[in-house]
Amino acid sequence: MILKSLTIAFASMMLTGVSYAQNAATILDDFKPSTLNQPGQQYPQVNSQGYARFQIMAPQAKTIVVSLGLGGTSGGTPLKKVTDSLWTGTTAGPMEEGFHYYHLTVDGGTFNDPGALNFYGSTRWESGIEIPAHDQDFYALKDVPHGHVHQVHFTSKSTNTSPRAFVYTPPGYESNKENRYPVLYLQHGWGEDETAWINQGRANLIMDNLIAEGKTKPFIIVMTYGMTNVIRPRAGGLRSFNIKPFQTVLLDELIPYVDANFRTLANKDNRAMAGLSMGGFETHTITLAQPDIFSYYGLLSGGTYKPEEIKDKSKVKLIFMSSGSFENPDGVTKAAKALKAVGINGVSFVSPNTRHEFQTWRRSLQVLALLLFKN
Repeated sequence: MILKSLTIAFASMMLTGVSYAQNAATILDDFKPSTLNQPGQQYPQVNSQGYARFQIMAPQAKTIVVSLGLGGTSGGTPLKKVTDSLWTGTTAGPMEEGFHYYHLTVDGGTFNDPGALNFYGSTRWESGIEIPAHDQDFYALKDVPHGHVHQVHFTSKSTNTSPRAFVYTPPGYESNKENRYPVLYLQHGWGEDETAWINQGRANLIMDNLIAEGKTKPFIIVMTYGMTNVIRPRAGGLRSFNIKPFQTVLLDELIPYVDANFRTLANKDNRAMAGLSMGGFETHTITLAQPDIFSYYGLLSGGTYKPEEIKDKSKVKLIFMSSGSFENPDGVTKAAKALKAVGINGVSFVSPNTRHEFQTWRRSLQVLALLLFKN
């Protein structure tokens, strides 16, 4: 079931957008620079309705298409040359709320937008654009106490490398020297890396805001590369993925490093694992194979657990499964009910009006954080 769910998820992830028919005459001219633009750059811009507008300087180009998929063709948003060197264009319809990757196709070549910041996704650094969401307050940068995001390198003898991890420590970690904290190991999806949950997901800001509001127990979050990008969706996909190398890195090398170098509550009852998309597949596989390591499981657009997969329900405190409303909402809802029916704490969450995208996963992390380490 999870292979089928994730195959669908990967297919959704490869899509770059969805077109919404709307009369161009109704587009409001209140465009502002995207919050993800390079310093001083005015384009791309977004308006209050969610339309995106692009402007590119390319005097020698013959065609430019933006890969958001919201133009008049399935190939994206074509730009028009309005002067000898300036190209411009607006999406045919409003974008869905939240973060989106995109790139430019210029005369058949793939390039990033020089006006936008870059984010690692689809196995490359892509341009990013943010469509302001009605609920963006929960991941906004606010005047509250902030935690720290540490970049660390740990030794991996199994791979003969020094992998990188990002470790979020909550506000007060440095000053409250006696306190120890639970840990969430949080994985990215296919095509992304350990930077995704901070850069695209705003995980640290979500936690800062929840802690400031007293809604969640402070805990540490660890994010490392899940070795996912050896997967090629058209060359065997998940069926060709060997979980063992990453499982060894995570369980035998990263967790001991974190417990030795950070003030953790180093036991199963205070340890969680969750992941989005393919990171959910990794979570599902590892938690079932090693039930004595984690007590809290989270699949964010990453499939479901079946009751028969849980051999000892006393070892599991929470199974959280989420989906965008345009993904598999019935699947996660039914899965949670099936788990509850046999006495397992299964919880589902459906993100309204989102797909296989970071707005789904930002909302999912917020809800998951409210549930973790309560017992």
